[in-house]
Amino acid sequence: MNIKEVNHYLESYSINPSVHRNAIMRYMLEQDGHPSIDKIYADLLPTMPTLSKATVYNTLKLFVDKKAVKSIFIDEKNVRYDPITTLHAHFKCMYCDAIHNVMLEESDIPKFREKSDHTLADTQIYFLGTCEKCVEN
Repeated sequence: MNIKEVNHYLESYSINPSVHRNAIMRYMLEQDGHPSIDKIYADLLPTMPTLSKATVYNTLKLFVDKKAVKSIFIDEKNVRYDPITTLHAHFKCMYCDAIHNVMLEESDIPKFREKSDHTLADTQIYFLGTCEKCVEN
């Protein structure tokens, strides 16, 4: 994605673009994984020496608040971040710690709203097991 496309993407979530916000969102959109704050910071620091871990934290908090990114809590050590905000689950490999998306349909999850008087704010479904790559090794 070029800068103009990332700026447009940020603006579609009512986020004012900046150099750091643009770089962090571009990183998120180009990643296959679900990075932690530490991973994002470590990967961007070599090309952005003015970046601080606090900036990454505050930027991700803004992205989550504006619903441009989801926080996922599959890893007990770190919060991970996902730019896919539509309904889906995650699969975590117990051996390599990789996290993969598992796309779901609305009909794939229990009909929580029909069976409860609670108000649903978010759904986080994850599976643990051995990924295809680790099974082969």
